[in-house]
Amino acid sequence: MKAVVMAGGEGTRLRPLTSNQPKPMVPIVGKPCMEHIIELLREHGFEEIVVTVAFLPQAIRSYFGDGESLGLRVEYSVEESPLGTAGSVGLAADKLDDTFLVISGDALCDFDLGKLLEFHKKREAAVTIALKSVENPLEFGIVVTDEGGRIERFLEKPSWGQVFSDTINTGVYVIEPEVLRHIPSDCPYDFSKELFPLLLEMGRPLYGLPMEGYWQDIGNLDQYRQANFDALDQRVRLDIPGIRLRGNVWLGEGVELDDLDQVEGPAFVSNYCRVAREATVGAYSVLSASVTRSAKGRSSAGRATSAPTPVCRRESRSATRSRSARRACSCPECACTRTRRSRAARRSTRA
Repeated sequence: MKAVVMAGGEGTRLRPLTSNQPKPMVPIVGKPCMEHIIELLREHGFEEIVVTVAFLPQAIRSYFGDGESLGLRVEYSVEESPLGTAGSVGLAADKLDDTFLVISGDALCDFDLGKLLEFHKKREAAVTIALKSVENPLEFGIVVTDEGGRIERFLEKPSWGQVFSDTINTGVYVIEPEVLRHIPSDCPYDFSKELFPLLLEMGRPLYGLPMEGYWQDIGNLDQYRQANFDALDQRVRLDIPGIRLRGNVWLGEGVELDDLDQVEGPAFVSNYCRVAREATVGAYSVLSASVTRSAKGRSSAGRATSAPTPVCRRESRSATRSRSARRACSCPECACTRTRRSRAARRSTRA
């Protein structure tokens, strides 16, 4: 069976992280979000993947190539102009001649995809949607099913006055190929707003299955940061690169660190980062560059309540205490912010 990874998102609400890279390429603890999704697909036995790309497609193609390094085959379908979620998949219809799975490359999850496929086949569905209960359904499409899982109603991004369920559409679907003929080829077309309501009106068998496990959209900076928090807390099942030490601390290859006590977990320090002797790395930090002073992630009562604030600093060989060295780097992959020296570092300097 093939899987389609939707990776055409521009991610305007994630800027500056997405100023020069597509939304699916933003890193979650050391890997692009989309790489975690592809690893999930491989784990469930998918060997062929079609990736739909639109915004900066070469960034995705150059990273994943033909998929050989990940142990599967990757093909690409390029949108010349935005076609919407359904339109992008419809563009790849010639590559999809059997039941296939659709999944977003910019939403982190660890669903049991085998369970979803089994349910789809058992119900002989035209479309099966992976559902999830969430605290705030306002940003998502609400789905109501009967006791057997057959979908009765959709409502896309409701107001609180319209909310009649907390069960949402996660953007993970199992679809029969004949459904694609209902997607127009000459205009943008959306799964939730247009195709699924049309199929429901036609009386086609649409089903929804509530899923266990983790799911998090990364549509804005708060959600993106929370996904990193949850990965560090191991609330989502991921293959985090590097060596895991005590207290959920992961160190990548070639990290320069004088003392392990400089890093308070949970934290992730990426490949070839250098943590200066006077620097400390606080809990819920995710670093992808060197640290010459300190980096702290925000937390409350031991639990992250908002984004880890990785304060990454590029090395300055000339004068690490100069004004330029004290200025936080502006690299988009780590969303650096300005910081001051930690108290411990001040005491060390005064001594």
